[in-house]
Amino acid sequence: MRRYAYLKEPFKCNKKDTVYKIMLYQTKKGGVFLFQYCEPDAVFSSYDAYYDDLDELYEDWNDEIDARGWIDIDDPLPDCQHDTFIPIRVKGRDTGNPEWGKLKTLVNGEWIDYEYKPK
Repeated sequence: MRRYAYLKEPFKCNKKDTVYKIMLYQTKKGGVFLFQYCEPDAVFSSYDAYYDDLDELYEDWNDEIDARGWIDIDDPLPDCQHDTFIPIRVKGRDTGNPEWGKLKTLVNGEWIDYEYKPK
């Protein structure tokens, strides 16, 4: 399961970064990752944390999210990043020959090169 939410008030997590939205990803083993995004339209997370269970995460974050609440999002496709809002995977990961640092994204049913340009 994946869900994301925008924060009522973005918060400074260090001297240069502000978190605007979060996403949770519940693993099949029961743990939950929380991804934090430092741009309102970010595709990739900047930070993450791990929770043993969903209730603990909700206890920490439910009061911080805005009126839209938690928004359900599809689980990632096989071999894709768990923290991205669009289908992105490491090139070659699907064949067992990952080319770390090179990415692909799914556009109109075809995997094409993805150029990541952080702001």
